[in-house]
Amino acid sequence: MKNMTGKLMLVLMAILVTVGTGVAWAEEVSEVETLQNNVNIVWTLLAAVLVFFMQAGFAMVETGFTRAKNAVNILMKNVMDFSVGSLAFFLVGFGLMFGASKSGIIGTDLFGIGSIVKEGGAAWGYTFLIFQTVFCATAATIVSGAMAERTKFSAYLVYSLFISLLIYPIFGKWAWGSLFLGDAGAGWLEGLKTGGFCDFAGSTVVHSVGGWLALAGALILGPRTGKYGLDKQPKAILGHNIPLAALGVFILWMGWFGFNPGSTTVGDGEIGRVAVTTNLAAAAGAIFAMITSWVMFKKADASMTLNGALAGLVAITAPCYTVTPMASVIIGVLAGILVVLSVVFIDRVLKIDDPVGAVSVHGVCGLFGTLSCGLFNAEAVLGIGEANSGLFYGGGVSQLISQFIGAGTAFVWAFGLGVALFLIIKKTMGLRVSVDEELRGLDLGEHGMEAYNGFQIFTTH
Repeated sequence: MKNMTGKLMLVLMAILVTVGTGVAWAEEVSEVETLQNNVNIVWTLLAAVLVFFMQAGFAMVETGFTRAKNAVNILMKNVMDFSVGSLAFFLVGFGLMFGASKSGIIGTDLFGIGSIVKEGGAAWGYTFLIFQTVFCATAATIVSGAMAERTKFSAYLVYSLFISLLIYPIFGKWAWGSLFLGDAGAGWLEGLKTGGFCDFAGSTVVHSVGGWLALAGALILGPRTGKYGLDKQPKAILGHNIPLAALGVFILWMGWFGFNPGSTTVGDGEIGRVAVTTNLAAAAGAIFAMITSWVMFKKADASMTLNGALAGLVAITAPCYTVTPMASVIIGVLAGILVVLSVVFIDRVLKIDDPVGAVSVHGVCGLFGTLSCGLFNAEAVLGIGEANSGLFYGGGVSQLISQFIGAGTAFVWAFGLGVALFLIIKKTMGLRVSVDEELRGLDLGEHGMEAYNGFQIFTTH
């Protein structure tokens, strides 16, 4: 009897120890998950702050590459497209882009930001909202540079509103809809039979959409007065402050470490790898844009070199997570060459006046970067997938086909709606300032002040 009692006591103690260990283990797992979730939130919010600071970079680049008499106008546009876009995306755009949808075409949670955030968890929901807001603002502000120095400020406010309210969010739904609610919010490009459309951080969703809208705007608006002579040949209209433009590029380069690594939305070791691919592409883009301009113009052109760095950054934005560091160098090299050729082609052949090269940097190089996923993706090599999907890594053409479908859809959507939107604005409230106002500068005509009071020199071109 005593032996039986002793055995029962031992069994009971073993059970208690096991249960206690299990509870402790469960508590430990819970604490680890909580810690990781908090790290993810902190990292994503920090990345959002870096991307927000890119607004300053865009403002500096555009101001430096344009004339002094329009500096206040450039700054005002960059302030207001973020302000208008933040409210529009909060009220409508976020629901269109990430709300639940059975069709994969459009989110149905309009004006339902509260319910959307609740479903995703309040802490993560608000963080994800601000992260996506700054991405939306980036797409909107790209248009400013291509339409600089001759656009009505009131017209700019209107098209910034529609970009953030409808144009950007709806295409974003098609490519990124599942990022918040999973399959419930997935867009149709994510479910292509040839493989889901690959655009990790937005070469197409953000940059090409902004670039094609910029192309539509510059086309409808027409060139600046004096840009093309009677012989139809382009005349250089030099920017007034290249140091300011260079500062803007460095700010953008820094901000891209939030743009690309931040798109993981996870605070782990992968962010370092994505930062490396991002930086290598930017460096290669700057070097080879400089070399290309040196060969073509017999001088190492500073503006082309600066745009080359941005071209490399835009191009690597889509494949930054799915390509090797060496492939990112190749992508940067090709983007640096491509941006110079594109700027010259658009200016001299198409006769479209783009003061800062926004269409070439964001539209053309965004397209190239998106297609490069289908060429260079190496998921198995990187250990992030079971097989490589890039053509050059044995993946065949399926992914490349998906990339063409996604990029082509973006062009038709953004350029088509852009042309329609700008034509409507032109026929109603007017899109362009008068010739006299353009020659005096938009700072005085639109805002009643000068950027450099007492130092302003007005010209007739």
